Amino acid sequence: MVNTLRKSIRQYKKLSLLSPLFVTGEVIIEMLIPYLVGMLIDNGIMKGNMSYIIKWGLILLVLTVLSLVLGASASYASAHASAGFAANLREDMFYHVQDYSFKNIDRFSSSSLVTRMTTDVNNIQMAYQLIIRMAVRAPMMLVVSVVMSLIISPRLSLIFVVIAPVFAILLGLIIKATYPYFPKIFRGYDRMNQTVRENIRGIREVKTYVQEDSQVKKFKKSSSFIYKLFATAQKIMSLNSLVVAAILNISTLAICWFGAKEIVGGGLQTGQLISMFSYSNSVLNSLNILAMVFTQLVISGASGRRIADVINEKPSITNPHKPLEHVNNGEIIFDHVNFKYNSADKAMALNDINLNIKSGETIGIIGKTGSSKSTLVSMIPRLYDAVSGAVRVAGHNVKSYDLKALRDNVAMVLQNNVLFSGTIKDNLKWGNENATDEQVLAAAKVAHADDFIQEMPNKYDTMVEQGGTNVSGGQKQRITIARALLKNPKILILDDSTSAVDTQTERAIRESLAKDMPDTTKIIISQRIVSIKDAERIIVMDEGKIQDVGTHDELMKRNELYSSIAKFQEEQKK
Repeated sequence: MVNTLRKSIRQYKKLSLLSPLFVTGEVIIEMLIPYLVGMLIDNGIMKGNMSYIIKWGLILLVLTVLSLVLGASASYASAHASAGFAANLREDMFYHVQDYSFKNIDRFSSSSLVTRMTTDVNNIQMAYQLIIRMAVRAPMMLVVSVVMSLIISPRLSLIFVVIAPVFAILLGLIIKATYPYFPKIFRGYDRMNQTVRENIRGIREVKTYVQEDSQVKKFKKSSSFIYKLFATAQKIMSLNSLVVAAILNISTLAICWFGAKEIVGGGLQTGQLISMFSYSNSVLNSLNILAMVFTQLVISGASGRRIADVINEKPSITNPHKPLEHVNNGEIIFDHVNFKYNSADKAMALNDINLNIKSGETIGIIGKTGSSKSTLVSMIPRLYDAVSGAVRVAGHNVKSYDLKALRDNVAMVLQNNVLFSGTIKDNLKWGNENATDEQVLAAAKVAHADDFIQEMPNKYDTMVEQGGTNVSGGQKQRITIARALLKNPKILILDDSTSAVDTQTERAIRESLAKDMPDTTKIIISQRIVSIKDAERIIVMDEGKIQDVGTHDELMKRNELYSSIAKFQEEQKK
């Protein structure tokens, strides 16, 4: 974990090293001041020596100012280094996620990834700032205070030798009792964020079905789970302050008792006793700081492992050595392809798929819900890789292609495609960021999106609200189809992407695609027979297998599943 996280420090190494250096100077001066104050009292104030008082008073003033400057510098360096480290961690996670395959993404929920990039990174940021500043300051304070105490009075300093190990043992027991709670707490954060995310995304459905109360109960349940665990952990950690207070009082009483005896016996002066009190406070403050640092490290340890899991996750789909950069045509071959989402699954999601699709051919795919229609087409742009067998495009295994080159030539339009914040034109240019206005207009016309876009207040410069809430489902689908067309792909996959479009507009879109993209292989997945009946071939899928392939007329005659779907839909129209 540590080796993974430290790679994200990068350009902030210099500030990360400067902070401990500034802290070292600050502590040395700070720990020297009580000793000099004791000398000032014993040799200046007690003896009435004004020249001595002025001389060492000025020296103390200079040292105090220097200590403040070094402390401020350490604070600046640690704050900037930790903030930069956190920014790098977020970037590294976000960039790494972009290389994930669907299989990798399936391992982490979206809410969990958000929690890791926010709450977990904030915990690491706080811990890192403590490590490069307070975790350096506290041990140095402890060591220097004990050394200075030994110089002043070896006998009194034995108090610290007894107290420090006792405190360390108690602190270790507290940390051991607290640590198991935090991994559970962060998993609770994941669940709570998932509830919030689902509620916000589905707020229309929540209100339509009057489910506000059930959503509130669901949120309270996840929030209460976090509260209970955190409250228990905080109760245990609060013992730190009780232990520190007890040890501080005991050490103060011990120094008072034994110090008074030393002064009466002539082995210690008044100024030296005052210095011992200062060093006693420094020792206990340093132990208190260490307790705080260890507490934060316990919290951040769980966060660090969660972040490292994301960064160390190896993408299951990567570019091959010397990949092919060009896709020559839209020919597709499935050669005994088998696939399952999880290696532990017993059943295959796709079972022995054999299929040849010619370049430029229009293919329809239909089947029951859960028959793996979408999974089948996801193999073409390598969103998933086959467990066995091979998928070939233009005569080459898809694993031989550069991922960007392959996916630029395989455009997929899903039923629930997403629009992003920005203008309609910005969304369309996701297909081709260098597209001219003429190309954007042409793609929109083929997708039959131009008509409604022209009626919008700012036409193509109309802003799309988050998630595309200011456009209808059918309009959103036509925009995403136009976006895919701007890629000028060799293969176009429409995965139930006209379900929200009326049948007349859908027919017009199919006719435009056939006319304007004759050389593009078109695969249309639909639950509606009318959407695929004109395809050159139709694939009927059932339980992850290809049940039949043929034209509409052929399947109506020989395939019971296909004909039953067609007859049912015909009856629904009446």
